[in-house]
Amino acid sequence: MPPVWTLYFIISISGACVLSIEILGTRVLGPYYGVSLFLWSALITVTLAALSVGYLVGGRWADRGARFRNLAFMIGGAGVWIALVPWMKRPILDLLTPTGMRTAVLAASAVLFAPPLTLLGMVSPYAIRLKARRLEEVGRTAGDLYAFSTLASVVSAIATGFWLIPNVGVFRLLIGIGCVLMGTAVFALFLGRGATKLGLGILLLVAISSLTALAPASYPRPAQHVRFEGQSPYAQIRVLDRTEARYLLIDGGTHSISDHDDFESWHPYVAVVDLMKAYFEAPGRMLLVGLGGGSVALNYERAGWEVDAVEIDPLVAEVARDWFGMDQARTRVHLADGRAFLNSTEDRYDLMIFDAFGSSSIPFHLITREVFALAKSRLANGGVLAINLESIGWTHPLVLAVAETLRQSFGHVIALPIAEPPTELGNVILVASDREDMEKPEDTLEHPQDYLQDEALHFRVLARFHAWNNRFDPPHDAAVILTDDLNPSDLWAEEINRVAREDLLDYLTPAEYGW
Repeated sequence: MPPVWTLYFIISISGACVLSIEILGTRVLGPYYGVSLFLWSALITVTLAALSVGYLVGGRWADRGARFRNLAFMIGGAGVWIALVPWMKRPILDLLTPTGMRTAVLAASAVLFAPPLTLLGMVSPYAIRLKARRLEEVGRTAGDLYAFSTLASVVSAIATGFWLIPNVGVFRLLIGIGCVLMGTAVFALFLGRGATKLGLGILLLVAISSLTALAPASYPRPAQHVRFEGQSPYAQIRVLDRTEARYLLIDGGTHSISDHDDFESWHPYVAVVDLMKAYFEAPGRMLLVGLGGGSVALNYERAGWEVDAVEIDPLVAEVARDWFGMDQARTRVHLADGRAFLNSTEDRYDLMIFDAFGSSSIPFHLITREVFALAKSRLANGGVLAINLESIGWTHPLVLAVAETLRQSFGHVIALPIAEPPTELGNVILVASDREDMEKPEDTLEHPQDYLQDEALHFRVLARFHAWNNRFDPPHDAAVILTDDLNPSDLWAEEINRVAREDLLDYLTPAEYGW
């Protein structure tokens, strides 16, 4: 009988890898499907279902006679599968795309991660059978092994999310987990008996060596004009240069589109948000929640405004500075959650712009009655709050709900639509204030025909002209008031995410998109 610690070691490795695989699933599939409530639900569902099947099958297999060789096959098989995920990902996503976003995310989670998780689920009951020698000690044995496995999972979850993903990268980490599992399988083989163990061990060692040598050269490479790619604790971030503009993609969603040279934004909503300056006689203080590429901050700082920007992701702030021309000497960037910052600051702002709502994930805690009341308390007299939303159509349920929720704190709310026709995917800017002069930007509006000779200026003037001339009072009928307690925005975000990604996939190549 091998030393007792060997089983504890094996079960700890298995438990640690289960949680790492589940967390990594969001980074494998997030750039394609978006890191949404539905992706997390799919991965949790697949993980629990696979582990349940593994417990069921592993327990029955163990009762037929537990051997370390079989334990090694389970762990080694899981390791080989996980190490191959970087290469399996693209053909599987290609195959599943026609099934629709919601079906595809569940099916992709199952195909890529259910097999190794099922094999790892078999390990625990099998290890219990190997360790327990008497009926009287089965309960204690099961408790001890599950405790070690769970503790290893806790450590793994912290290490994967806080350190490994940002510093190692997703593909190398997947291959590394595969190699660790195969190495553990070799260890298990040498604990058992039989003439085949040496040969199997050597074969597995060859597999480990081959994958280790292959990984740096052969894991999927980005497109040639991807200027930057990085993993932060929050998202996958890519900077992409195409002929017409520079793009910032966060988890596969477009967050900034800027000129290569002067970093002027080509995103229509940025030009519309620029209209908010017209409410004020002179530049004042502006708070931007959600930095992105810094286009909004750049526009306001160039106009003489004092800008504070709140960004939760440090890597996004670095990318805005290094690739999109944002001057952090002039814009004070606070690395924090937007709501936490509002809770902690005592400063007052003339203008607030909430720009943290991407298609794949809407931070629900930034669109509730409670946060809007908090934001109003941080506005100066006559202050304005503008919110940039992406929606399908001008009167999407998300737009109506956020507008109705804003009315709980502000006397006036108007919507500035950008998409054309009105049923298409696009941005809607909601403007809220207690001011009586909500029509004030009308006096500063330029006519696009006066700027036909300047393509860039004509584009921006046209966006402002269209949005203002189509402004409307969002209907009150059947609109939901969003609160910290009840907030269905994730359901609406999933629909918006699906349409946005289908549009983007028609435009970008798979390598540019990041899968």
